Amino acid sequence: MITLANVRDYLKSFNLFEHYYIGKLDNKQDKSLGVYSLKRNEPPVTAFGGKSTYDIIGVSLLIHWNKNADDTEKTARQLYEKLRTVKNVEIGNTKVYMIQLLMPEPVDVGTDDKSVYEQVIEFKIYYERK
Repeated sequence: MITLANVRDYLKSFNLFEHYYIGKLDNKQDKSLGVYSLKRNEPPVTAFGGKSTYDIIGVSLLIHWNKNADDTEKTARQLYEKLRTVKNVEIGNTKVYMIQLLMPEPVDVGTDDKSVYEQVIEFKIYYERK
């Protein structure tokens, strides 16, 4: 099983952010990455006649960068490219088959109440079920 905490810890290896969170961005510090469950209604993975060999975790990332839109976009695109090119990886000691990005690019969601720019990346991780 892969958890959001496993995903957060894996993303730390990219060395792009100063702060990493799951569930909530505490104090909304600049240069932060929030890792959340993907908010979509989909049925669980099932196999006909037995147990499926894989499972899926849906992830939404909030890039909370700074008051410069260009800097924020560049950081979001860097992370997007890293996720797009991931191969042969384990997350939380679990084999990952594929990371499926759900949008063609990071999505600009504007600024927060302190005028810090934010972008979102959504994806699914297909991983080996144990």
